[in-house]
Amino acid sequence: MTDRLRIGIAQINPVVGDIRGNVEKVKAARAKLAETDLIVFPELVISGYPPEDLVRKPVFAADCRAAVEKLAAEMGEGPALLIGTPWPDEGKLYNAAALLDGGEVAALRYKAMLPNYDVFDEKRVFDPGPLPGPINFRDVRIGAPICEDIWSPDVVECLEESGAEILLVPNGSPFEVGKPEVRLNHVVGRVTESGLPLVYVNQVGGQDELVFDGASFVIGGDRHLQAQLLGWREDFAVTEWERRPEGWVCARAPIADVPEGLPSMYHAAMLGLRDYVDKNGFPGVVLGLSGGIDSALSAAIAVDALGPDRVLCVMMPSPYTSEESLEDAAGVAEMLGVRYETISIGPAMDAFHGMLAGAFEGTDAGVTEENIQSRSRGLTLMALSNKFGHMVLSTGNKSEMAVGYATLYGDMCGGYNAIKDIYKTTVFELCRWRNDHAPTDVLGPAGAVMPERVIAKPPSAELRPDQKDEDSLPPYDVLDAILEMMIEDERSLADIVAAGYDEATVRRVWTLLDTSEYKRFQAPPGAKITRKNFGRGRRYPMTNGFRRLI
Repeated sequence: MTDRLRIGIAQINPVVGDIRGNVEKVKAARAKLAETDLIVFPELVISGYPPEDLVRKPVFAADCRAAVEKLAAEMGEGPALLIGTPWPDEGKLYNAAALLDGGEVAALRYKAMLPNYDVFDEKRVFDPGPLPGPINFRDVRIGAPICEDIWSPDVVECLEESGAEILLVPNGSPFEVGKPEVRLNHVVGRVTESGLPLVYVNQVGGQDELVFDGASFVIGGDRHLQAQLLGWREDFAVTEWERRPEGWVCARAPIADVPEGLPSMYHAAMLGLRDYVDKNGFPGVVLGLSGGIDSALSAAIAVDALGPDRVLCVMMPSPYTSEESLEDAAGVAEMLGVRYETISIGPAMDAFHGMLAGAFEGTDAGVTEENIQSRSRGLTLMALSNKFGHMVLSTGNKSEMAVGYATLYGDMCGGYNAIKDIYKTTVFELCRWRNDHAPTDVLGPAGAVMPERVIAKPPSAELRPDQKDEDSLPPYDVLDAILEMMIEDERSLADIVAAGYDEATVRRVWTLLDTSEYKRFQAPPGAKITRKNFGRGRRYPMTNGFRRLI
């Protein structure tokens, strides 16, 4: 009987659709963890997660299966692999965990509980598998529930009743604020019910709007943390297991520190941007640097993620741009060490005003003329993007996206938005935090990234003289608190008013939120950081006749 086992954890960053590249990552991890008996990989590592409707293409699913079978045949001596992969079989398509051992696919287990809520719609693309039994590996009965299978008791209960001794769980669990604690609570619940130790192996990396934080871990049968991998980057660990009278125990494994709170949000924004740019082959990003806090934070995230050589910042002054903003934008660029250009939009404004003078005759200047400024800037950035290949990074925060305080085809122009799911009040907090801390793995400066005045001055779009955001919106601390209750919590008008907020202000915020859906549908993607982001996490109809907030 086997009394010792070395289990490797391969927390890697796959690319959706890149079957060949993902297989090569698996091979490289196997070489790195060659002294183990078995290596566990994340969910659907062969296809990348989530593959969405791509996996319904018969040729793609078939190629995934063929790649796994070929990998198994080529492995030779060395550790076995437990890998996640799509698996077509007899007209059905499963989200599978495949054990590769002895030159073959030695066992398959299919995901039974398919999530169909929030950002997940696996019932759309996969067939559910039966409740699984354990896999016999080296005389050890291994349970291999897949991600959602451990979020309710049924699958683990079935495995425990069938004689499983260790639970190895491949995961594709995206990050959001508070998610690590939620995961841990579910895992501890399953361990408490079954008495079995559990190895939680999570994907890391950005995929469109989702960001996966890794942070894989092991919880022992005694419910204590016995291993912890790093967050926000690929990581590999050897865990050494011993059979004892009380069951299998992880006797030796690394325990790393994982950032929480503001650092985790910053890492999520940084990794989401880095992987979107790199996985889509952009040479870098270009963004408008206004001298304000949102563009400063966006530029800092971009430099930390990509390095200063891949970030172009452009100040595009109008006649309403203050000298202070010019100084602050230049100060941010200098502190970040980026290439910085100034391109006046004055000539574009004059051209549009002249072009539209006849059509606008007899009307007063107002929001339309303000939006011409914003769209002139958007056109300028898109021209630079077309000419040099850099992706435009838009810089609007979640508060602005919520209430429509943004201009279509203007400041909303872009291929990605690193702060799209970050409220304005959190933008301030992140700027202060980043000025005082240099996160691990950044390519930007170790010190402060923006002048203190950028954080301290009142926010302004500077589209008319002496304009301030709070001329058009409630104070951001009030606005964000109301928005969070509306968006994340779906609270009623009565609940929000009872929490101490003015009824007229709440109704006004609701109206702005409700009537801005069409703008958000046309906004660029951005990393999901809160419980409900605009996009995958919150899906409202653009055409919507329901106007009651109760």
